[in-house]
Amino acid sequence: MSVHIIAEAGSNYNGSVELARQLNAVASDAKADSVKYQIIYPEGLYRPGEYAYGHYDIKEVWRIRESGVLDDDSWRAIAADALERGILFSASVFDTRGLDLLCGLDPPYLKIASCDLNNLRFLREVAARGLPMVVSTGMSTLGDIEKAVAALAAEGIGGEKLVLLHCVSAYPAPLGSTNLAFLGTLRAAFGTAIGFSDHTTSHEAACAAVALGATWIEKHFTTDKTLEGFDHKHAQEPGELAAYVAAIRETEQSITPKVAKIGDAEAYTRQRARRGVYAARELPAGHVLTSADLAIVRPESPIAADRFDELVGMKLKAPLAAFAPLTWEGLEHSDA
Repeated sequence: MSVHIIAEAGSNYNGSVELARQLNAVASDAKADSVKYQIIYPEGLYRPGEYAYGHYDIKEVWRIRESGVLDDDSWRAIAADALERGILFSASVFDTRGLDLLCGLDPPYLKIASCDLNNLRFLREVAARGLPMVVSTGMSTLGDIEKAVAALAAEGIGGEKLVLLHCVSAYPAPLGSTNLAFLGTLRAAFGTAIGFSDHTTSHEAACAAVALGATWIEKHFTTDKTLEGFDHKHAQEPGELAAYVAAIRETEQSITPKVAKIGDAEAYTRQRARRGVYAARELPAGHVLTSADLAIVRPESPIAADRFDELVGMKLKAPLAAFAPLTWEGLEHSDA
């Protein structure tokens, strides 16, 4: 199964259909498999009023989120544009309104962000739609994930219909904090498809995740890191995303079993780098070979170096010049 790479546009469309079209183009040009947005209606995600909200001003959060709200026709246009560019379209949803909209756009999967991993009521509502689900597991213990998976299983979502994305919810996440060994824990515990939602600033963690069995990778991207918004700063710009996807594809190719152990390029190297068996000096016809008569040097010859023991004691049918290669056709067994 080829790794499914999600180009995570998130909320980086900044409430603009035109910017979303540009993001679709970037994701398609980078050869990602799907482009995914966040359909957020602030009243479906945040409590109204003023209150402490980490290092953010909740009023500013509401302002930015409200500026990103699009009407349904705009989302239909964005989805249609993605499909015209040959890339699948989906989104993270956070409430019933967003879920209804997305399901009407025929997505290949429904995405649940890490913040809703323990929102069992909403998980059941999404699962009831019967579509494959991709669920991020940031900020979650194994026990949290067990509860979520059980709730989804009760609604018929599990196995290959469920993808669990290992995730470290830090922005950016240091490479050393990614805890990629947890991918094996997820696979062993739940038997679902597994993946990695990558919040690092490079491709190394994603490539390692693929080598460890991840079949889904999600990565934030933008057209411009300097734009206003929550995710632009730590997202990849177009060239970075293209290089990221290419690195994953190369990693995927490198771990795919090959029918032949030695490919054409390595066979070419072998011809000059491996040693062959040659006459160490001029040898007459009828000469019975000893170890001292044989030179084991580069390049490869008709008789490989590992056949050396078979040559000692054999007789030459014809004379050999110094450093001429030995051949089986030129040898016969000695009467001695």
